[in-house]
Amino acid sequence: MVNRAPADGGAPVSVFESGAILQYLADKSGQLHPTDWRSKLGVQQWLMWQVGGLGPMLGQHGHFKLYAPEQLPYAIERYATETQRLYRVLDTQLSQSTAYLLGEYSIADIAIFPWIMTHKAQGLTLDDYPAIQRRYEPAMPYSAGLPWAGNTVKKP
Repeated sequence: MVNRAPADGGAPVSVFESGAILQYLADKSGQLHPTDWRSKLGVQQWLMWQVGGLGPMLGQHGHFKLYAPEQLPYAIERYATETQRLYRVLDTQLSQSTAYLLGEYSIADIAIFPWIMTHKAQGLTLDDYPAIQRRYEPAMPYSAGLPWAGNTVKKP
């Protein structure tokens, strides 16, 4: 993403990587990111959790389970186990909140939600993760048919 007219009036600024883009847009718009230091830190931590953990691990699991030309049981089991662990971590956090990840809708929720939509392709049921189910199932009908939705992931 390139901001051709940055606030400081300087040269265009290029921003890449999903987490950095979300932080940049939240900072620029003043939305989807708390202003108080402690809450902002919480959002940043969960955003980094998605960027460094949930996304890469679910991506590896999806690759080895669905797309690898050779089925490698060790790889499938390793990433399936890590996927389940990450879902438990998220379920625990969401069980402590009445609505979104940290109470108010934020860039952390935006980053995490598309990965949860792949739960069927990951071989998971949200019945095993009640807090995730409570939070994400109401939004799923609105995302049906989107390329990242779990019900549209197909093996080539």
